[in-house]
Amino acid sequence: MAGPGSTRRSDNRCARCRAPILRQLVGQIAALTVTADLTPLTPDQQAELREPNRLIWCLRGGAHTARRLTWTGSDHPKQCPFPHVTEHRCPPAEPDTLF
Repeated sequence: MAGPGSTRRSDNRCARCRAPILRQLVGQIAALTVTADLTPLTPDQQAELREPNRLIWCLRGGAHTARRLTWTGSDHPKQCPFPHVTEHRCPPAEPDTLF
């Protein structure tokens, strides 16, 4: 069952690059489908990856609760104990020709 403000989530792998991802519908009024990497980011990595159309998400949950994404907006605690992740983007494809 989904938590407040979120519905329909699934843990799986990206069909293109096979990276572990979490896909979840986030929000109550204006829902947004988020596909996030499951690799936790350091604060430096978060600053490096943050851009206007790539948000950082807090991955809440634990051993006995379902994982859910929440946005790390201005009211997010500075000393949050949960891992932070970002929107999934596949790595650039390797060229399949030599010339």
